[in-house]
Amino acid sequence: MFEKILIANRGEIALRIHRACREMGIRTVAVHSEADADAMHVRLADESVCIGPPSSAASYLNIPSIMAAAEITNVDGIHPGYGFLSENAKFVDIVTEHGIKFIGPSADHIRQMGDKIQAKKTMKEFGVPCVPGSAGEVKTIEDAKVIALDIGYPVIIKASAGGGGRGMKVAKDEASISEAFSSARAESQIAFGNNAVYIEKYLTTPRHIEIQVLADGQGNVVHLGERDCSLQRRHQKALEETPSPAMNDKLRARIGKTVADAVREMNYEGVGTIEFLFENDEFYFIEMNTRLQVEHPVTEMVTGLDLVCEQIKVAAGQKLTIKQEDVTFSGHSIECRITAEDPNTFAPSPGRVLDFHAPGGLGVRVDSGLYSGYSVPPYYDSLIAKLIVHGANRKECLMRLNRALEEFVVSGIKTTLPLHQRLMQNKDFLAGDYNIHWLEKFIEEQS
Repeated sequence: MFEKILIANRGEIALRIHRACREMGIRTVAVHSEADADAMHVRLADESVCIGPPSSAASYLNIPSIMAAAEITNVDGIHPGYGFLSENAKFVDIVTEHGIKFIGPSADHIRQMGDKIQAKKTMKEFGVPCVPGSAGEVKTIEDAKVIALDIGYPVIIKASAGGGGRGMKVAKDEASISEAFSSARAESQIAFGNNAVYIEKYLTTPRHIEIQVLADGQGNVVHLGERDCSLQRRHQKALEETPSPAMNDKLRARIGKTVADAVREMNYEGVGTIEFLFENDEFYFIEMNTRLQVEHPVTEMVTGLDLVCEQIKVAAGQKLTIKQEDVTFSGHSIECRITAEDPNTFAPSPGRVLDFHAPGGLGVRVDSGLYSGYSVPPYYDSLIAKLIVHGANRKECLMRLNRALEEFVVSGIKTTLPLHQRLMQNKDFLAGDYNIHWLEKFIEEQS
């Protein structure tokens, strides 16, 4: 087992990893920018190292600085969390070359799944259903028109190296495809330094369903059910739940086995998430995230498994002790992503937190690095807290969530807590009747 792990991240996920390490008897090293010197995980870690000025490029994405911190603190493992360098294959190569274990999959698997075109080809080979679309990169507008006509409008043009909704444009008809194609390529080039795009059929009312997997790279794989992540704004998730209101045991078993078999064929190591669009009881692969997900707590709440601890054990070379028949799903869980944004305009709202009170009670969990007097910096992602609740069933879970949202206090900055409270008053959400376009329409109607 590891003796000391460097946490190459910040915010709530850095604190989450620190807690798991502490419970496993592993010492931690927090790296931080100048702006995060007072962050909670920095205060709690056994050691901390400042790796640069506030900007991400000069700190959390600065590989030489992170590796220098790892060397001087003599760590034997690096956990990347999510975002930043978590899916950077070059970083994994460098970490490995320094004789340090990267707590995550191999660089080859990150490269393979990081290229959306290659990922789709790989999953097709393993029998995973995919959205109808181009066989690979589409290089010209003329080719785009031919493919779109073949699969039928509307279509969506996606960046091969994409993520977070960037480099994605919808063309409803032939008149709009030229602009969508050019715009997607230009946005992809700016965001990822790669203008390769591909085309898929645009499903009109799908849900976003993802399957959590855990694998040890030694042939042992389990799936941990699904998460419904359909409530999104600009392709950014706002709320996740498990089980999905649209799923049943038969569907869950079918797609879970398909995914587990594919991951086993890949000889994958660590946690991973395979994401699908789901419409009319059919699944269509869109991407695989080769890292821990923001929404992993809801899976933990219904399975009783600590995904971060399991991730660390696998990275240490231990075989999974869990078999698929050992995985049981108990009750229902929902996570609300609380961000430092205006709940109406979604403008960023950094600043000093005057008062902070996290809700509690049975089945309530808050993952957050906030505390009264803490200043939320303006340089990073706006996520400041995750409210996760669990109940015996969805109705109980919703009642508990409503109560927890009423108790949650964050003053001094604007947050999206009011948006989640408004959701709790909507009959469609309460009935579980929504898809990936629903939240944006809801927000438009509220404004």
